[in-house]
Amino acid sequence: MCELFGLTSNKTIDITDYLQSFFRRSNMHPHGWGLACMEGSSSFIEKESLQATRSNYLKERLSADVEAAHAFGHIRYATIGNVEYGNCHPYTLTDLGGRRWTQIHNGSIFDYPGLDKYINCQKGSTDSERILMHLVEQINLAETERGRPLSGKERFELLDRIFIKMSVRNKLNLLLFDGEYTYVHTNYKDSLYYLEKGGGTTLFSTAPLTEENWKPVPFTRLLAYKNGALVFTGTNHENQYEDREEDLKFLYQIFSSL
Repeated sequence: MCELFGLTSNKTIDITDYLQSFFRRSNMHPHGWGLACMEGSSSFIEKESLQATRSNYLKERLSADVEAAHAFGHIRYATIGNVEYGNCHPYTLTDLGGRRWTQIHNGSIFDYPGLDKYINCQKGSTDSERILMHLVEQINLAETERGRPLSGKERFELLDRIFIKMSVRNKLNLLLFDGEYTYVHTNYKDSLYYLEKGGGTTLFSTAPLTEENWKPVPFTRLLAYKNGALVFTGTNHENQYEDREEDLKFLYQIFSSL
């Protein structure tokens, strides 16, 4: 599977050392890397369908300071979708209200028919891209129905309802940024950690990157952070994903055809 890195802060900070530690883990995740630095409606994304530690571009990129208030990093182990640029994370979409959404995902969707309709219109071929398309479409539908933009709380409540349903039988470790809030979800045990740096900065990673006090992200519920602080906690749906033999066989069949 893939690995995730995230930052939400109330100020711009230097995350170069954390990113270097994160991308060094790509020996076990050789099928692509991505980095997004976000602020409001802008999302600057860099990615390659190449192992991070073999990328001359990334080496040069990390030779200078990487400073951001909101950022995502991703290293990919392909399960669904070929090894190609279009299947590398992060993904980004803009909703009808002009809000830009940026997403990274670690996991697989085995049973959620609502994503199937995006297969023929997505740019790549991953289920991760289809998740973002579905989320943005649901935001658009809700805002069109109301005739106004959703408030931050309303966006969170809508996403919470979706994640409750989508997490059933599916591995859904995900970081999502909408220009204001960073949404965090994990339902696979011991696979996402957070570090509160103090002074309004929180980091996330699939595995602890330093000797600092990383803690497991609260499990089986959607969280929302704003500028480094936890502001919304969703329903504890208890839909823990556990590896199943039939799922592993399904992924093996797909991976063997890549």
